[in-house]
Amino acid sequence: MDSIFKILENKHYDEPPEIELIKQFVLKEYGQTVGVLVREKDILIQVSSAALANTLRLRQIEIKRQAGTEKRLNFRIVA
Repeated sequence: MDSIFKILENKHYDEPPEIELIKQFVLKEYGQTVGVLVREKDILIQVSSAALANTLRLRQIEIKRQAGTEKRLNFRIVA
């Protein structure tokens, strides 16, 4: 019987393309890394500062266009 490690070792978990596109956008434009979580009805973007969160809120339409999504963008500030 195989261990769970052996079973999961060969699995390839692909991220939705929105995640990589949003991360690249923020890194290119602001030089910051963010966490992105795609949920059923929205996309959660975790940022390190309120200033970055507010700046990204102002550019939501552009971010959604770049990511090719119609989901709502939510921003969370994490320390």
